[in-house]
Amino acid sequence: MVAEVPVKGYFEENCFFYIDDKTKHGFIIDPGAQAKGLLGIIKENGWTIEKILLTHGHFDHTGAVDGIRIALDIPVLAHRRSDEYLLDARKNLSALCGPAIIVENVKYMDDGDVIEIDSNPDFHLEVIYVPGHTTDSVMFYSEADHVAFVGDTIFKGSIGNYLYPGGDPKDLQRSIIERIFTLPDDTVLCSGHSEQTTVGIEKSRYR
Repeated sequence: MVAEVPVKGYFEENCFFYIDDKTKHGFIIDPGAQAKGLLGIIKENGWTIEKILLTHGHFDHTGAVDGIRIALDIPVLAHRRSDEYLLDARKNLSALCGPAIIVENVKYMDDGDVIEIDSNPDFHLEVIYVPGHTTDSVMFYSEADHVAFVGDTIFKGSIGNYLYPGGDPKDLQRSIIERIFTLPDDTVLCSGHSEQTTVGIEKSRYR
């Protein structure tokens, strides 16, 4: 099950829960703000969140990480290059918008890793490296459920911003064409700042 929860700190951002229907265990992806509200949703639904997953290190995707990590005593997983952003308030943009947001002590992921829940190893997400918006951007793909959590790499009708620190238009184009558009056309794309769309729809729009 995928549950999308818009949260708002300085910006509005889509946080996602990816939950195994059999065990009610799962992941929270990109908790950008409103930790108390997200914890309330978890409790209300009787979910057990085993891991926090980050698509990239910008502050609007990480603002509630520590509140949730401390409350639930769970690990945070991010790409190997994520400390470039998580530990640098200017590069993660938080210093430009308000108080600095720093996230320490994450566990690293690499391209091709498979992230499982302990309660059901058949329920998992594949890590796919998609640099371009940032140097640490990844998406999380479920072949079984035909869904990909793409962060800010691509949106409904548009692509990610490559003008922030570490962004690169050539890398972004390559990530979209070679990593996202090679997924099945019916794959649902869940992004950080737009409505959901599909690979097929975005391929038909892309120029």
